[in-house]
Amino acid sequence: MEEIKKYVEENKERFLNELFELIRIPSISSLFEHKPDMYRCAEQWTKIMLAAGADRAEVYETEGNPVAYGEKIIDPALPTVLVYGHMDVMPVDPIELWNTKPFEPVIKDGKIWARGADDDKGQAFMHAKAFEYLMKSGKLNCNVKFMIEGEEEIGSPSLPKFCRDHKDMLKADVILVSDTSMIGRDIPSITTGLRGLAYWQVEVTGPNADLHSGIFGGAVANPINVLCKLIADMQDEKGHITIPGFYDDVLEVTAEERAKMAKAPFNLENYKKSLDIKEVKGEEGFTTNERTGIRPTFDVCGIWGGYTGEGAKTVLPSKAYAKISCRLVPNQKHEKIAKLFKEYFESIAPDYVKVKVDYLHGGPSYVCPIDLPAYKAAEKAYEEVYGKQPVPVRSGGSIPIIATFEEVLGIKSVLMGFGLGSDAIHSPNENYPLEQFFNGITTIPLFYKYFGEIMKK
Repeated sequence: MEEIKKYVEENKERFLNELFELIRIPSISSLFEHKPDMYRCAEQWTKIMLAAGADRAEVYETEGNPVAYGEKIIDPALPTVLVYGHMDVMPVDPIELWNTKPFEPVIKDGKIWARGADDDKGQAFMHAKAFEYLMKSGKLNCNVKFMIEGEEEIGSPSLPKFCRDHKDMLKADVILVSDTSMIGRDIPSITTGLRGLAYWQVEVTGPNADLHSGIFGGAVANPINVLCKLIADMQDEKGHITIPGFYDDVLEVTAEERAKMAKAPFNLENYKKSLDIKEVKGEEGFTTNERTGIRPTFDVCGIWGGYTGEGAKTVLPSKAYAKISCRLVPNQKHEKIAKLFKEYFESIAPDYVKVKVDYLHGGPSYVCPIDLPAYKAAEKAYEEVYGKQPVPVRSGGSIPIIATFEEVLGIKSVLMGFGLGSDAIHSPNENYPLEQFFNGITTIPLFYKYFGEIMKK
């Protein structure tokens, strides 16, 4: 480990400059005007992979945004690790809440501040530099493949087909991913579960045009009022989702596993203080960590309609809209949940409005066995760097493509994340601690060391 640390120390300024080049490309996948930036970013990734020692690296077209692929095959008989990451980032709105320019990275207070600093440019870039070290030191003991996609933040719609079309090229023994977080800077953890996702946009229409709220108010239904009532009826007073059949396939976690999860460090008072809330809220009968890890949820991600400009306008709107998501747990199928929600939402809508439900995207949940050889290798790598065994945790987040990898490629993924809950991913002022960035580059080569050793046995 000391040799790795020395290499990182000698090259840290170069590493940061190269990462900043990547971050400066505004690769926002959800905005069409940034399509050229997706190609710029993919080309930049091929340069990074080739400079680090890849035999080949190129940009592959998909039905959507491109994929940057690279590989180093040292011996087909050796184990192969497929590194997955994503080059796309979330939009930066609301821009006025940023303290720095989102695509001009700044180092302040021991952190990198920029969109993509953590999610996922910073974390994916750690793998390129770890690979570079292994190549330069002659210690690479596995074949390595890189697949960096450009649509993760919009649900990876084109990647399943890319995986099917290039199944032979992507053959590997394990997929290694850094797109998750640790419990704390001194509490290493490995994400062993991800929730699935279902995401809709709904539209509620009342009258055929916006109306004067004085002349028509009280006689004609207000679509915003109706939408709010429909949303409120989706959950009962115990936080239980009311969609018929919603819980039919939920895999209940055993009391034994819940007891193990409860050992993870967590301070409820600090949690509430950090969020500036007086009390938490969620499904009755479950702790805060269980609510975000092993239980499904229902959330409104955005709602709008009528007049939202400065000052007052007395209008009864014609339409109201909302974006709604459900986080799903093992055994729940997002396609089934999508259908159940649409049927229920339409069934409870009153006759005085029309409703439209569009399913935008979704993905299944994922669970990684803790007896997997690659998990054991990751566990040993974290322990060597952080001085303590990592805690297995189930994340409340979703990376829909991870379960698809298992389904299409038949490969399990190990989620070696180094982000922190304070990194503000998807929000203004996203950041990534330098300590975590450099620790990641130090830890990943140790994963290869131990994975190679375990696979030899």
